[in-house]
Amino acid sequence: MASIPQLEFTNKDAIPDIVNGVRSTFHTQKTKPLEFRLVQLRKLYWGMIDNQKAIAAACKQDLGKGHFEANLMELDFCTQTIIYCCNNLEKWAKDETAKDIPFANKLLFPKIRKEPLGCVLIIGPYNFPVNLLIAPLAGAIAAGCTVVLKPSENAPNVAVVLQKVIEGYLDPSCYRVIQGAIPETTALLEQKWDKIFYTGGATVGTIIAKKAAETLTPVTLELGGRNPAIITKNADIRLAARRLLWGKIVNAGQVCVSQNYTLVDKEVLDRFVAEMKTAMKEYYPNGTRNTDDFGRIINDRQWQRLKKMVDESKGKLLMGGEMDESDRYIEPTIIQVDSQTDSLLVDESFGPLMPILPVNNLDEAIRIANEVHETPLGLYPFGNKKETDRCLREIRSGGASVNDGFMHGSLPTMPFGGVGDSGQGAYRGQASFDCFTHRRSITSTPSWLEGMMSVRYPPYTGKLEKMRSMGNLKPNFDRDGNVKFSLVSYVLSLGAGSKTGGLIRYVLVLLAALGLRQYLG
Repeated sequence: MASIPQLEFTNKDAIPDIVNGVRSTFHTQKTKPLEFRLVQLRKLYWGMIDNQKAIAAACKQDLGKGHFEANLMELDFCTQTIIYCCNNLEKWAKDETAKDIPFANKLLFPKIRKEPLGCVLIIGPYNFPVNLLIAPLAGAIAAGCTVVLKPSENAPNVAVVLQKVIEGYLDPSCYRVIQGAIPETTALLEQKWDKIFYTGGATVGTIIAKKAAETLTPVTLELGGRNPAIITKNADIRLAARRLLWGKIVNAGQVCVSQNYTLVDKEVLDRFVAEMKTAMKEYYPNGTRNTDDFGRIINDRQWQRLKKMVDESKGKLLMGGEMDESDRYIEPTIIQVDSQTDSLLVDESFGPLMPILPVNNLDEAIRIANEVHETPLGLYPFGNKKETDRCLREIRSGGASVNDGFMHGSLPTMPFGGVGDSGQGAYRGQASFDCFTHRRSITSTPSWLEGMMSVRYPPYTGKLEKMRSMGNLKPNFDRDGNVKFSLVSYVLSLGAGSKTGGLIRYVLVLLAALGLRQYLG
């Protein structure tokens, strides 16, 4: 592997001025016009395209990523995200007419305006150092924010290339890159932000959340999770083996959303392991050691951590196990464990380790999944529809892929995010725009409405019932919680979804507003 250059870290003392400059730009309204945002997104697209060879080479240097993974999961994911934002920005940014407004209040012309949150900080991880920095950046640009980006220092080659792209193609008064490690990140967190977006581990995520709370700064946290896969005796065992193996060979298992362990019904355990071995030979006929299609662990510290997890496991090695520290290589490894307290299940591996825990039935699998980690980032149930539906119903997770490895996390237009201690907030597709946007409620009260509005002014004698009659909702249920029959409700439900039904409802609401409710029951 090529030698890794020393990153030129940003001077800590310069960070406050950099942040203040970007914040000042936001207050000039420069990023508000849609055309400005679109131009910046288009330039970002071409910055990625013009530097695609450098991006792929950097991914190879930092993570050993092959040509296929670097282009499909890093470059293409970002360029497709950018184009999607460009194609939909006008629709996303358009004012919305407020819904479910009482008729008497419609004369206030209530609407929702999409406002950028302001100056935001995006902190990227090392495992997908391009994808997980540029994709949220595209959302922030689309929303009209100014941005400071902090790439991962653990992927230094990628960090250098991305700084070149951002500084060379985007407006430097709006978008800046800070390079560094813990001291520089700490200095960044000392600044005031309108939003912090962080992807990484729960330990650092907790630090960021605490620091953000001091200034009431909203955060989006995309964290990891001890994600369970469940194989029932009714699953398609061959497909389960192929798909879950894929989920652990991508990026050498350094994927926050891949399965961390697999709960397999004892009745199909041997078949599942045999199919995993078969799939392994099919994917890598000559093994993973000498192919460009299998990555390496990011650094020595992470390699040592993974080795320690294997060394401390009391499980039985079923496949793989070869390791080479000099190359940061770990072969895809299957280990059968007998306890949920095994070292391979207690912590997230974030590597090509595949512990298997046999279970007696689905009841036991669901119980263990909920005990190991209540709120994983992903869930991967394999079985018949009744079984997978039950898993979705009884196990919480940020997302789920039924009968597959993390496919839900690979769709660039589908909201992605964690729940509980696997994260908070979501992005991708329109969710990326929403992530950096404030939905601002606005009303406009015409002067000619003052006569009707006088009911809100004191003295209040006799005005409470009048105010209530103007818009208060009436219950359609009795004291026992049972729904009562209402002629109005019945008529309003006629032709639901049709133009005729909508006209009927509008006329009835108008009559009600004119004080004719007594005639409608």
